Amino acid sequence: MRPSLLQSLKQLRLSGLAQSLEVRLSEAAGNRLDHGEFLELILQDELNVRSSRLINRRVKAALFREVKNLDEFDFSFNSSIKRKQIHDLASCQFIRQKADALLLGPPGVGKTFLVQAIGHQAIKASFLVLYRSIFDLARDFLGDEELDQQDKTLNRYLKPDLLIIDDMGMKQLPRRCGECLLEIIMRRHENRSTMMTSNRPLEDWAKLIGDVPAATAILDRFLQHAAIINITGKSYRLRHGGNAEANAKQDPRGRRSTAGQNDSSPPEDTEPVTALSSDGEMAAQA
Repeated sequence: MRPSLLQSLKQLRLSGLAQSLEVRLSEAAGNRLDHGEFLELILQDELNVRSSRLINRRVKAALFREVKNLDEFDFSFNSSIKRKQIHDLASCQFIRQKADALLLGPPGVGKTFLVQAIGHQAIKASFLVLYRSIFDLARDFLGDEELDQQDKTLNRYLKPDLLIIDDMGMKQLPRRCGECLLEIIMRRHENRSTMMTSNRPLEDWAKLIGDVPAATAILDRFLQHAAIINITGKSYRLRHGGNAEANAKQDPRGRRSTAGQNDSSPPEDTEPVTALSSDGEMAAQA
């Protein structure tokens, strides 16, 4: 490739085209492509590169705990998880309809894996996605004291086409955070889609939010157009994370090691418990 041509492509920011041009020139000569066919090929190369970069940027901005893909999920392990229901959500039709989704079930059954995989698929379908656990939400809003910063944080939750709020039920929300969650749900209702996971039944949400009217208002709006998926059964995490009991080893004094059974790092549906002190501040408990 002539240096002047490469320089022109860089100036035009056509790096994807520049990467494939040598190959496409050889292909055009070998297959006797006309000018139109050749132009279509190199423009498609540029579009493909730009699309890949855009997806990578949006995946990074989504703040997933882990990037997951549905084809990695073992549906055969738990018959309560209906493949069709999950793939219907992954089609993103509910996002186009500005509807919502709720995954209910005990810790470890794969809720976090599934919502992150659905979120990843939504990004591939050109939607903006934000993933936050309920712990993230509490930290985001409790950490913003100034009004301008609070507005910026709120707008961050309102902007994405799909907002994923994970682990609802793992902690009681401070009152201020419950009010923020109510505003998020109210303002996104029928405007943007929200997907939530919870390991607690809906009747417990008033206690978790600490405000019965607020909890009622949240559920009234959120459930109006929501697909509800109930997941039961054994822990997907333990099944695919290995059998810690089988791998336990003897220590030098003949006692069984508990390595892997009491890991201090939180699994996908849990984090260290954060409780409320009497003055409303969050305090970490061991």
